[in-house]
Amino acid sequence: MTDTIEIVTTEQAEQDSRVIHVPLNKLKKSSNNARKVPHSEATIEALAASIAHKGLIQNLVVEPEMKGDRPTGAYLVTAGEGRRLAYLLRAKRKEIRKNHLVRCWLDTENDPSEVSLDENVTRENMHPADQFERFHELSRDKGWGAEEIGARFGVSPEIVKRRMRLGAVSGKLMGIYRQDGITLDQLAAFAITDDHARQEQVFDNLSWNKEPWIIRRDLTASNVPADDRRAVFIGADAYVEAGGTIIRDLFTEDDGGFFEDAGLLDMLVIEKLREIASGTLAEGWKWAEASIDFPHGHGMRRHYPQPITLSDEDEARFSEAAEAHDALIEGYDSYDDMPDEVAAKAQALSDEIDAISAKRSAYDPAIIARGGVFVSLGSDGNVKIERGYVRAEDEPQPEAEDESDGIEPEAGEAVENEDADEEDVEDADAAKPISDTLIRDLTAHRAMALRLGLGEQPGMAMIALTHALVVDLFYRGFGKSCLEITAKSEELGSHAEGIADSKAGEALVARHDQWGAQLPTEAADLWPFLAGLDADSRTELLAHCASLTVNAVKVPWERSTGRIEAADKLGRAVSLDMTATWEPTARSYFGRVTKAQIAQAVSEAVTPEAAERIAPMKKADMAEAAEQLVAGTGWLPALLRTILPEPEDHEAERPEVMEMEDAYSIAAE
Repeated sequence: MTDTIEIVTTEQAEQDSRVIHVPLNKLKKSSNNARKVPHSEATIEALAASIAHKGLIQNLVVEPEMKGDRPTGAYLVTAGEGRRLAYLLRAKRKEIRKNHLVRCWLDTENDPSEVSLDENVTRENMHPADQFERFHELSRDKGWGAEEIGARFGVSPEIVKRRMRLGAVSGKLMGIYRQDGITLDQLAAFAITDDHARQEQVFDNLSWNKEPWIIRRDLTASNVPADDRRAVFIGADAYVEAGGTIIRDLFTEDDGGFFEDAGLLDMLVIEKLREIASGTLAEGWKWAEASIDFPHGHGMRRHYPQPITLSDEDEARFSEAAEAHDALIEGYDSYDDMPDEVAAKAQALSDEIDAISAKRSAYDPAIIARGGVFVSLGSDGNVKIERGYVRAEDEPQPEAEDESDGIEPEAGEAVENEDADEEDVEDADAAKPISDTLIRDLTAHRAMALRLGLGEQPGMAMIALTHALVVDLFYRGFGKSCLEITAKSEELGSHAEGIADSKAGEALVARHDQWGAQLPTEAADLWPFLAGLDADSRTELLAHCASLTVNAVKVPWERSTGRIEAADKLGRAVSLDMTATWEPTARSYFGRVTKAQIAQAVSEAVTPEAAERIAPMKKADMAEAAEQLVAGTGWLPALLRTILPEPEDHEAERPEVMEMEDAYSIAAE
């Protein structure tokens, strides 16, 4: 027993004799070090952080530096050059002295090159999953945050957050990752949520295709992306304050994450819109309605604010403020380029200019008294407040015509003054209305003459046509035209969901409102208004009205193709480019056609090889993949393509168009 103790003690003493403490400034890089590619800055940072928090875990292996047969007093680092550089970094930062004692293992027996190679080769790196789980455990068990863990291991807090999130993934999926059943990118996709049951459910439902974007899509299928108009309108802070949870993806650009509770988000949106709607009632409106989507099928006539002449004082102040604002911003491209003080003054002047400009128009108090306001959410997440709508029952009804003067006495009814003299009878006959038959006869001749005369004056015909269309499309029955032309505008929202909020839909509404604000309030004043417009403005108004009557919708029950063929011709005539307002997505197209049609689209837009790669996918996955592949290519389904005429054909048609425009301009003058 005594001999054993002596042997252990001797061995320990021998080992202790080989552990030496060398001043940092006496340690040098060895030419025998097998690592020729230098350590990265990140590695040195990590080693420095580790040594600072936990001390030196592994000794440096050194050999004496020799000059001839004599030692110089310095030591060459055979293994541990990274740790030596970490100590130098700490000395540079004044954390330690330049002669700080470093624990080393003195090795004079083995070949230094072999020792260096052995240290770098004879080892196996920890599996990433082990690191992820350990980081997660440090946070969970010790309460350390990303900053603390990052400082201890020399990595950035963002990297720590990602590794902690990976470490929190379902143990089942982590085990599959350890066995190379899924990749790190796929594991990161599952980390978008902390719900292990949901993670495992999505994994079990995956096909052979386990692309990270498919995993993220399936995990967030019931959530609302942060760039959704509802999320933009409410904002992340208000949503979280109300108890909502935001799912964030630390591994991709998620544009703010996903709002998990769509029901809560909708409730917050409606409540906020109702508050805004209530605020508009203070302006005197009879009613105000709030909804996420604008009710396009309301059927009401809209009234617009009328121009008001500014007071001399306001006009003078407007000019003064505009001049001051222009002087301030001269030489700057935007407020961001200005000094803060100058930008603040410019913004204040701009607000004052807007406030004075707002006085240039106002709603008729009578319209406010019987009209209302729609408050809804725009496609960009901004609130839309649209005033001036009047319900049919609140519109003033025209006075009933007095028909008593045209009623002749019933047969056998007594006639007063039967004994009146002949002169009185003649006077009575002169005041008697002419017969209905004669009225029809005379007005028929007048109508015929109007047809002849109007046909000889193209300019007036354009005014009359514009008048008829405007009355139908803007005044909704509160006005009449003698032209038997009816402007029917099909509600396209019944054929395609969300079309009113599309790029084309919003642009069309903006153009309609721009004209509506210029038109007179009463239909009786419309003709002189139209006659007073210049030819170009009148043509633009006519074009707008004509555009609202376009119906190129092909419905299943319609057998005739004549209207669709006419729409094709119109598309060619206006050089229609559907890529400006529509793009194929999984929702708008690919998810609604067959897999063969998806493959055909990808083949046309990208390459046949790209179509072959996605062909084995499930229908939903294939549609999503097609959306990403086709994006930006300008591809369109055949139904939306416009085949323009050859240049010579286009030029051949142009002279006739010019003749019509010239004739209209001359007639209008």
